[in-house]
Amino acid sequence: MSERRPVSTFAPAVVAERGSADPQAPLVVLLHGRGSHEQEILALADHLPPGPQYAAVRAPIAEGGGFAWFANRGIGRPVAASLADTMAWFREWLDEVAPEGRPVVLVGFSGGAAFAGGLVLADPARFAGAAILYGTLPFDAGVPVEPGRLAGLPVLVAQGEADHVIPRELLDRTWAYLTGDSGAVARTRRDPGGHGLTEPTLRELADWVASVVGLPASS
Repeated sequence: MSERRPVSTFAPAVVAERGSADPQAPLVVLLHGRGSHEQEILALADHLPPGPQYAAVRAPIAEGGGFAWFANRGIGRPVAASLADTMAWFREWLDEVAPEGRPVVLVGFSGGAAFAGGLVLADPARFAGAAILYGTLPFDAGVPVEPGRLAGLPVLVAQGEADHVIPRELLDRTWAYLTGDSGAVARTRRDPGGHGLTEPTLRELADWVASVVGLPASS
């Protein structure tokens, strides 16, 4: 049985930023994949619409040459106590930089998608939307997934048909929940490729972010 890690043992968040410096601008938080870091996911901001502030956050758990959002009990299957601790750590940072009332959109890739999913499932009212890119929701990890949990929340879910990194059962379960029982306002995309962002998905993401934060769609 793993020991619960207190939030206070995590270092302060390391954040890379682009876009608006207006503290009232919508905040789009970019969450990298397992074993990656904030500078890699920050490159997404180059493909997203001007107007929001983009903040790429480094996950708090060192892993290999990068960082992770939670301890795993298998690919795509977070340890519940670990996920609870890192989500609490993240919320401490978020509540400082984005007090209630400032729109916050989460964009997560792979392991970051699972983390984004955990955050919105734990507190759907806190977020303006979430993009779950090439990843799974954190099922069976202590966050609620009852019907209607994300009612009315804008969600983008993108997957690769040939993704062999995330177990297919978890990808299918995520797709079914977000487009069905969750009640989310789901926008979806499936690519023929594998576990990686494509140019069409980046364009879809840019249009989705613009719609969520109330900007004109890109041409």
